[in-house]
Amino acid sequence: MVIDNVYRSIYMFVIIFLAVCLFACLIRAIKGPRIADRIVAVNMMGTMVMVIMTALSLMLKESYLVDISLIYAMISFIAVVVITKVYIGIYEERKAARRRKGDAD
Repeated sequence: MVIDNVYRSIYMFVIIFLAVCLFACLIRAIKGPRIADRIVAVNMMGTMVMVIMTALSLMLKESYLVDISLIYAMISFIAVVVITKVYIGIYEERKAARRRKGDAD
């Protein structure tokens, strides 16, 4: 019984700590300054949510939350890859436009 209370306290501490870190990553994702910083912050937020879900699964003794956490991790990874691909495409377009503008001058 006592050990269950200790584990519950540890899980709550971890969840609260990660929630504060998640808020800090949200600020970094909004503030920037570069797109790469925002992409890394979004990726880190996805990872933290996954860990929070896993800790919640252990605390509540519900194993299906781990499965949901794994699905969330895959979706988060795909989202970051898509965002990075879009950013690279925009960067290449800007680079080509600058080259064309330099050739026209």
